[in-house]
Amino acid sequence: MEQSIKGQLEGITFGEAQRHRNMAVWPIFSAVDGGPRYLTMKEAMAGGFLSVTEVSAGGAVPELKVINSAPEAVLILDGEELAGAKQNRIVNTTILLRRQSETIIPVSCTEQGRWSYVSSHFDESGHIAAHRVRGAAKQSVSASLKVGGRFQSDQGAVWDNVASMLRESRVASPTGAMKDAFESKAGDIDEYLGKFTRLPGQKGLLVLIDGRAAGFDLVSLEGAYAALHPKLVKSYAMEAIALGGKNGKVTPDGVPQSFLAEALACTGQRFKSVGHGWDFRLEGKGMVGSALVYNKALVHAAFFRVTEAEKAGHMSGLSRRRGFRG
Repeated sequence: MEQSIKGQLEGITFGEAQRHRNMAVWPIFSAVDGGPRYLTMKEAMAGGFLSVTEVSAGGAVPELKVINSAPEAVLILDGEELAGAKQNRIVNTTILLRRQSETIIPVSCTEQGRWSYVSSHFDESGHIAAHRVRGAAKQSVSASLKVGGRFQSDQGAVWDNVASMLRESRVASPTGAMKDAFESKAGDIDEYLGKFTRLPGQKGLLVLIDGRAAGFDLVSLEGAYAALHPKLVKSYAMEAIALGGKNGKVTPDGVPQSFLAEALACTGQRFKSVGHGWDFRLEGKGMVGSALVYNKALVHAAFFRVTEAEKAGHMSGLSRRRGFRG
């Protein structure tokens, strides 16, 4: 593992677990506060600095155009959803947009049944993809990078996971939109959100759902994490609700430490990022991860627990759909 990633991960500490129904969250803290300064996507859009549109009047499912007019970089997390234009999308990989730049970014559709304009531009939906949808995209993008060096998802797998989440959540959506699940379950999600409060100094979280470690996110700046915390909690809460939302199993001891040890044991490759820095793709037994590093500073890291069957499925799905363009 790259030393800049390893060093940052080895330096983190975990707070006490917060629990609600079938979900547990360990806050993550880090004394390291170096690296670049940036705005989150939400902050940049609120300030009028970020414009996101289709790449052309006709549009293209796997790409969007982003203009950043801010005097500083803007961080977009993998899985953050953009709503509007011809169909809702999620971003395929974490990107640190250059200041005052125009960038074509890789995305996946989260609204299978619409391909018509509802607006000329995109707004941030307020959501990060539900855990299973984000995980499907992360795994297939990693596979695509290894095979062809492209940040392309298995769009079919993303749609399949959106559909299963809608079905299990008992949400009807005319266009198969992930956003409809979040909006339909807003009351339940808010209940979870109220139980998992952000703590001073917190820069990340590790989540367990139904007795199984689900995922881990860490960002470099406390202020950025404060803006992202509600979206990250809602992402995992949507998964917990889809799985039934009942009182969960007893949380086993040592979950954070064992998950971190497995993350540190991951190996991988680096690829030039869409924006600033390097995009590292990491993999271990039962785990996939990614990390964005810029000027030797870790900007964002995410690790998800997966089964070997899930990994194999995404590799075969990539082979079937490599020609997909939308």
